Amino acid sequence: MLAFFFNEVSEVFSMKYKKLGNSDLMVSVVGLGTWAMGNDFWGEVDDSASINTIQKAIDCGVNLIDTAPAYGKGHAEIIVGKAIKGKRDKVVIATKCGIIPGGEKVRNLKPQSIRNELHESLKRLNTDYIDLYQIHWPDEDTPIEETLEEMMKFQKEGKVKYIGVSNFDIELLSRSMEIAPITSIQPQFSLLSRENEQIIEFCRMHGIGVLSYGSLGAGMLSGKFTGKPEFNKGDNRSRFYPFFNEPMLSKALRLVDELRKIAAKYDKPVSHIAINWVVQHEAISSALVGAKTPKQAEENALAGYWELAAEDISQIDRAYDEIFA
Repeated sequence: MLAFFFNEVSEVFSMKYKKLGNSDLMVSVVGLGTWAMGNDFWGEVDDSASINTIQKAIDCGVNLIDTAPAYGKGHAEIIVGKAIKGKRDKVVIATKCGIIPGGEKVRNLKPQSIRNELHESLKRLNTDYIDLYQIHWPDEDTPIEETLEEMMKFQKEGKVKYIGVSNFDIELLSRSMEIAPITSIQPQFSLLSRENEQIIEFCRMHGIGVLSYGSLGAGMLSGKFTGKPEFNKGDNRSRFYPFFNEPMLSKALRLVDELRKIAAKYDKPVSHIAINWVVQHEAISSALVGAKTPKQAEENALAGYWELAAEDISQIDRAYDEIFA
């Protein structure tokens, strides 16, 4: 039986929400990632389309919007700021610090640097506080203690509600938890990127929220590719993700074929199967999924309205084990 959730007032299907770690934030199980809206990695994206995409996601029940200064040197944050005007109370804004685009030192978590970043992010997002402020990547040249102590000052100043991290290993996350109240972590995680399963289990055991990025494998798990894709100029996915090239490409396409069979059973898009496999993991708070158009945003959001049966998740896992063994 499909696990649909109904709104008691309107009696229509609605988005599911989970508590984010140790916070009081309830986040949609499908979140919106805005990397593509930076207009610098995924090919050209129209700004007005990006704004409409964010607003459509919100209309469909998505309340978590994840962005970063590194996405287009702040451009994605500007787009988010414009899109949420008049809707600030409806969204949970998650942004990041520690990556300096175009600078001599790409990773910089020194206190003064992240304070400057926070100030600029608040201006671009047109808000006076950020719900979840995350360390984008570790900086080996800056003691994590210095960074987190500064971030806790942001909390006391009311500029940041909760602190998160991204791309940390278990050792660094454990150290961080001894210094500051870490609410969440953001690792890459999908059916094609399962290398972070150990840290996700660690987070489940310790009550740390998990926001998965790359939840659709950069689009590979959307079901729209049947062979090696030809990306538009400026779209760098094939350089960044191994499953767009051999030897992983053939295996990835085989797995997508298995997802198609389950999608047909439910009469749902293939993307819903891949997203639900992620969000139905006990430790995952929200699966971050990118979108370039309102149609994509709506389709992704609707994956958060229903659930896969347990036997289908088992079938997917068996197929994965057979294909990638």
